[in-house]
Amino acid sequence: MTLIEPMILESSRMPPAQEAVEIVERKGLGHPDTICDAVMESVAVQLAQAYLKTCGRVLHFNADKGMLVAGQVACRFGGGSVLAPMRLVMGDRATFEWNHKRIPVKEIAERAAYTWFKRHLPRIKPLKDLECQVELKPASEELRSVSERPREVVANDTSATVGYAPFTPTERLVFQIERFLNSRSFKKEFPDTGEDVKVLAVRREKELFVTVAMPFLAPMIRSESEYFKRKALVERALTQFVIRKSGTGLFPHIFANVLDQPGAGEAGTYLTLLGTSAEAGDSGEVGRGNRVCGIISLRRPASAEAAPGKNPVAHVGKIYNVLAQVLAEDIHKNVRGLSDVTVWMTSQIGQPISSPQSVVVEVIPASRTRLAAVRPQIQREVQLAFARMKTFCNGLTRGLYRVC
Repeated sequence: MTLIEPMILESSRMPPAQEAVEIVERKGLGHPDTICDAVMESVAVQLAQAYLKTCGRVLHFNADKGMLVAGQVACRFGGGSVLAPMRLVMGDRATFEWNHKRIPVKEIAERAAYTWFKRHLPRIKPLKDLECQVELKPASEELRSVSERPREVVANDTSATVGYAPFTPTERLVFQIERFLNSRSFKKEFPDTGEDVKVLAVRREKELFVTVAMPFLAPMIRSESEYFKRKALVERALTQFVIRKSGTGLFPHIFANVLDQPGAGEAGTYLTLLGTSAEAGDSGEVGRGNRVCGIISLRRPASAEAAPGKNPVAHVGKIYNVLAQVLAEDIHKNVRGLSDVTVWMTSQIGQPISSPQSVVVEVIPASRTRLAAVRPQIQREVQLAFARMKTFCNGLTRGLYRVC
């Protein structure tokens, strides 16, 4: 196997945590965009496993085109009803037959989607509150051949991807806030809150402004006064969590459900029947959610590729996206003396997965660390990552890596 020779650069910029401004967002479990990403990734994992079981290899497919079309509800204090279900459109390409063996693509996709909702958003009932529309179609012969060549699988696209590590305190806090608000312990204390959590933090020097949107469940909120009482308790718990996690270095200001308007009744409160705005207020789409690291950090570099749903053994838009993030984390963890690591990877269609067109590693050394001293260690981490490509892709086929 050819050894990868990465370009290793010393950055001229300061560490992101020391810059004057950060803007960081996370879309939570029940956000329509996150739902699309997570469901289509589940479809990809199930398709990959079905191909392995039936054919002994992962055949050509890409299930990375998904849209959650918002439904319609009548929502009021104390309850409401679903007037029109949400519709999940799942599309792109797949292999339906191999050596006269039929692969039930439509059934696999529907089962994966409904299983995901049952596991993560159980208030949403399949067929009643949600319908699936499978638009996966057969692929072109040329692209199908990528997965069926006798030697190493080659890239089925030309892509550019990027990953970075470590999180800044602001980035880590945004990630933690959403996980806290959707944690079992929080939902046990506040069972009247939904999963469609969105967090946006803006740091200006040491001042941190955190805006959170999270719906309350209409069937459990009987009046406007009860809504604002429960909201006040949520705000208090959230503020305590943020203060505890942000430490002494930041001065946080918390804002929750800022569109609320006391005295306006249901129109002035954030209520949902099912815990997600997709029931009536907002549609979702693959690729508009979190990056593979779990956040959207607007002053960081970002790939245009959406990893969820893509083929785990042939599509570099997924493989290199996740690998760039994992490699950045590994370099920061294993090579001492680096304040920040950014990894870029590019591919050419038709080239072996283990032979990228380019790998660029940009680092910010800590004080008293010379790039020349750590360069061999960085190079070794890159070479190890690509030497383990087959194992890494096997992990992707089993859903072992986060993609949103």
